[in-house]
Amino acid sequence: MIQGVLLDLEGVLYVGDFPLPGAREALLSLRAAGIPVRYVTNSTRATRAAIIQRLAHMGLEVSIQHLFTPVVAARQYLISRHLTPHLLVHPHIQSEFADLTGPTPGAVLLGDAGSAFGYEALNRCFRLLLEGLPLLAMGSNRYFREDDDLSLDVGPFMAALEYAAELEAVVLGKPAADFFHAAVHSLDLPPQDVVMVGDDAEMDICGALAAGLQGALVRTGKYRCGDETKVEPQGGRVFDDLDAVVDYIL
Repeated sequence: MIQGVLLDLEGVLYVGDFPLPGAREALLSLRAAGIPVRYVTNSTRATRAAIIQRLAHMGLEVSIQHLFTPVVAARQYLISRHLTPHLLVHPHIQSEFADLTGPTPGAVLLGDAGSAFGYEALNRCFRLLLEGLPLLAMGSNRYFREDDDLSLDVGPFMAALEYAAELEAVVLGKPAADFFHAAVHSLDLPPQDVVMVGDDAEMDICGALAAGLQGALVRTGKYRCGDETKVEPQGGRVFDDLDAVVDYIL
């Protein structure tokens, strides 16, 4: 039985600046049925406040305490381990770590830096990793969907640094089990009673299944034909869109 829901954002609730058909109605149906929802995203180009504001402009009401992002997870990780980060992140979220930076970094923190990715920036990270600093990545997604087409996400750059420095990154967003479990813990439900709904077969669905949750892949957003073969053998289900998932849950 499904008693709680984790929802990805981009590609599930909206694409670009427009909500997907039926998304608002699906959320209202879950709310009316008393099924709690948490929102989990691997977006590292915006603060939580900015994400909430963007959703509000699309008529999607989400409480900030119900939104789980890798930026928040990264801050908690750094603070709990007293680590000063060297940042290679998007300019829009640098302020989220301003109080944690210092002259002597203790870890390299990698996010989707967008146009800030470049040889000099990556090479600086590489040299710090060779000095023994750990690599922290706020996700390992290969790509994401923008308004016009697919674009590279943080994963390819993480893989390049892992290969060059001969180490393995600590992933703080999806598909890390701790990231899913933080959202599940806030629901006060066992993982097996919670379904993760997403458009990324590997990060959203396979990651959730490995963490003990149920998984529902939607054929929207960055879904690509054939993704079913990645999730169905693991026990995941596939639906046309969020509305179809909610019909199944109810």
